[in-house]
Amino acid sequence: MTRTILLIVLPLAFVISCKSTEPVSSDTVPQKIQRSPLEAAFNSSPVFSDNFTGFVLYDPEKDSTLFQQYADKYFTPASNTKLFTFYAALKQLPDSLPALDYIISGDSLIFWGTGDPAFLHPDFSDTTAFHFLKESSYDLYYSDNHYEDELLGPGWAWADYQYYYSTEKSPLPMYGNVAEIEIQEISQTKIAEDENGYLIKPEYFKSYVEMAEDRPGKEMPFLFRDFNSNTIEYSPKADTIQYTSYRPFHYTPQLITDLLSDTLNRPVSYVDRIKPKNVDRIYGGEKDTVLTKMLQPSDNFLAEQLLLNIAAEQELPMNSSAVISHVSREYFDDFSKNPVWRDGSGLSRYNMFTPTNMVELLKLIDKEFEQDSLLFRHLPAGGKSGTIRSWYAHREGGEPYVFAKTGTLSNNHCLSGYLITASGRKMIFSFMNNHYVSSSSVVKTEMEKILWFIHQNY
Repeated sequence: MTRTILLIVLPLAFVISCKSTEPVSSDTVPQKIQRSPLEAAFNSSPVFSDNFTGFVLYDPEKDSTLFQQYADKYFTPASNTKLFTFYAALKQLPDSLPALDYIISGDSLIFWGTGDPAFLHPDFSDTTAFHFLKESSYDLYYSDNHYEDELLGPGWAWADYQYYYSTEKSPLPMYGNVAEIEIQEISQTKIAEDENGYLIKPEYFKSYVEMAEDRPGKEMPFLFRDFNSNTIEYSPKADTIQYTSYRPFHYTPQLITDLLSDTLNRPVSYVDRIKPKNVDRIYGGEKDTVLTKMLQPSDNFLAEQLLLNIAAEQELPMNSSAVISHVSREYFDDFSKNPVWRDGSGLSRYNMFTPTNMVELLKLIDKEFEQDSLLFRHLPAGGKSGTIRSWYAHREGGEPYVFAKTGTLSNNHCLSGYLITASGRKMIFSFMNNHYVSSSSVVKTEMEKILWFIHQNY
C-alpha cells in the first residue's frame, strides 16, 4: 500500500516542479487582452510568426498597457536610437547650439570645435561662427587636442565608410563632413557603326540615311521614312540625368585648416593646444531645426554630432560614450531594463533596447511636449513626411494618424512613436522586428494592418 502511494506522489511532484514559478500578474496580462483581436492578429500573421517581433501599445491618459508581445526582450533598434539622442538634446542643449569655443592669446585667436553639425552645412542657414572667424582681426589657430573619440562609431560596418549614412564624426564638422559630387549620366540613342559606317542590311540603304533637319517646335522621330521615298531621316537622341552624390571625407586636422583657409580666404594654422577650462563660447543655429532634420530623413551624421555637441555644452569629455553614460544616469535609471545604448544614430549593431524601453522613452518625450504641437512636427508623419511618407497614410484621406521614428538595418525594421485613434486618443507604441529574411516592405505592410486596426478600434 505504501509503495503504491509513493508511486503516485512522485510523478505528481515532478509535474508540479516543472511548472514555472514566475508569477503572472493579471494587471500585466489580463484575460481580456489574451483573447483580444490584436493578439489574434499577431498570432495568425505568417509574417510575424517568421520574425522576432515585439510590440507594446500604451495609453498615456489611462497609464495602461493595452497590449504587449515580447515587450521586455532586447531588439536591435537601428535608427530608433535617434529618439534617445533626440531626448538627450532636448534636455542637455540650449535653444541655440554651441558653435565654437575660443580664447584670445596675444595676437592669436585659438579655437576648438564643439561638434556643431550646422557649421557650413548646406541645409542650415546660420553663419555666426563663420563670420566670427572671417571678421576676426587676430591670427587664427585651430586645435583638436580636446577630441577623445574615434571617427567611426562602435559596431559600425567598416565597409560602409564611403557612404553618406556612415559619415565620420569630428570635433569641427564642415559641410556635413561630405563632399557633394554632381553626377551626369548621359545616354545616347544612335545607329550603331563600325569602321565601314552604319550597320545596316542590306548595306545598299546606308546611302539613304540622312540627318534630319531641325524643325523648331516639332520633335522628329528617331528614324523616319517618307511615304513616297526610301530616304530615312535620322535624328539621334541624347538624354542627360544629373544628380548629387555625397561622399564622406576623412578627417585630419590638416584637412580642416586647409578647408577653413580656403573658405575664409585667410590663413588658418593648426596648434596642439590643450583646451583650458575657461573659454569663450559662440552659439549658433537653432536646435529645433537640427532635430527635425535629424528625425525626418533620419540623418546619422546629425545624430552623432549632437552627442558631441552635448559633450561641449555639459563640459564632458569630447566623446559619445561619456555623453551616453551621463544622459543614461540622469534620465534612464528607472527604466524596466537598462538600455544598451552605444551610439547616437543607431548604426551600431551593439545597441539593444526593448519595446518597453522605447515606450518608456516616448513617455518622457511626451511629457516634455505635453502642451506642444511641435512634437508631431519633429517626427515623420505617415503618408506625409520623412521616412514614412510612403507608408501609414490615412486610408480615408484624413490627417496623418501615425507620427513615429523608423529604424532600419538589414533584416531589422522598427517603428516607435505615437498613434492618434479615430476617437481622438493618443497612443504610444513600439513595433520592433528583427531577423526577418523577407523584404522590409512585407514587414511594413503587416505593421500597417495592425496600426490601422488600432486607429479604427481604440
